[in-house]
Amino acid sequence: MALSEKISNHFGQPLGACSTLKFSDGEFQPSFNESVRGCDTFIIQSTFAPSDNMMELLLMIDAAKRASAHYITAVIPYFGFARQDRKDKPRVAIGAKLVANLLTTAGISRIMTMDLHAAQIQGFFEVPVDHLDASVIFIPYIKSLQLDELVIAAPDMGGTQRARYFAQNLFAELVICDKHRKRANQIDAMRIIGDVVGKNIVIVDDIVDTGGTLCKAAEIMIDQGAKSVRAFCTHPVLSGKAYENIENSKLSELIVCDTIPLHHYSSKIKVLSVSHLFADAIKNVYEYGSISSLFKLSDNYQTSLIL
Repeated sequence: MALSEKISNHFGQPLGACSTLKFSDGEFQPSFNESVRGCDTFIIQSTFAPSDNMMELLLMIDAAKRASAHYITAVIPYFGFARQDRKDKPRVAIGAKLVANLLTTAGISRIMTMDLHAAQIQGFFEVPVDHLDASVIFIPYIKSLQLDELVIAAPDMGGTQRARYFAQNLFAELVICDKHRKRANQIDAMRIIGDVVGKNIVIVDDIVDTGGTLCKAAEIMIDQGAKSVRAFCTHPVLSGKAYENIENSKLSELIVCDTIPLHHYSSKIKVLSVSHLFADAIKNVYEYGSISSLFKLSDNYQTSLIL
């Protein structure tokens, strides 16, 4: 993926040589085209749809293990199936735990990811987990906008902790969108808890899927007197009619990271790169440096829009 090339460029090491053999029935076989024996190996792959991305990652991990790699780190900027982190109704799988088991069985020594849908997923692993935070990229960018009457919004009750962290570091007020769903990706009702009149609202979330929550929240906030509404979401899943929904919404802009590549262009969607952050994290893991130092807000990760 394009992100892996950016990470390798910032790290100062070219990507390893690998290839994928594809069979006529759709089966594929990835392989390393150079020796990894005794090497610290970092395999970069987001596990967004289709599920072939997950399978390719598992096969690459297995290949590295069987080729006698010394240490295998799975670098997964977007961790797929993270929304299935618990049994919220009878007779369903806990997909995030299953994926954790698959990665561990495949042979990882460590996992590196960003903004998990639920932080407790880290506990599903029996190997070290480096859980990076996009706030070190988003907060400096929000500051650069120099918005007056800034208010941070949580898109739902579950996102309150993330939104509160942004609000504290930006010295802003906090509002919450209280939403109820009939089924997945379909909002039944929403109300805003807090004052938005005359405010510039910034909604923060980990994932934007169909964009339904963001578009509905923006519409309600503007109708209630908000001056503007922006959204900052780490992972641009953007499925279904997401691009159309966002383009026709009352959002001023949607800022995302490049953990998942965009499939279409939208004048309202802008991208910030996480490549510097992941390159530094990989370097610190390789050199046994501190990972917690990467959570400190500074100007190091101020980055210009890449789209």
